[in-house]
Amino acid sequence: MTMPNCPKCHSEYTYQDGEHYVCPECAYEWSDADDAEDVLTARDAHGNELRDGDSVTVIKDLKVRGSSMVVKQGTMIKNIRIVEGDHNLDCKVNGTSLQLKSEFMKKA
Repeated sequence: MTMPNCPKCHSEYTYQDGEHYVCPECAYEWSDADDAEDVLTARDAHGNELRDGDSVTVIKDLKVRGSSMVVKQGTMIKNIRIVEGDHNLDCKVNGTSLQLKSEFMKKA
């Protein structure tokens, strides 16, 4: 029987400890019952949880670095995608792909 690779660091040196799998390289533990991928979430300016596919509204004007573009307050952004990092929302605004911070959004 082959052991699955670690879902965090993709190491092939995993081993089974009871009903859990353990990665000796990053010390991550998981079981078959666990989902391999964690669902990413973010919080808007009011503390509401945001998930992939939600619609949000911009709460203040946002200048886009390296461009003369400004995302105006009140702009509705549909079908957001949550990503890891400081700018945790991946979305399209007027046909332009941007990564924005969830703290400047409110859930629609």
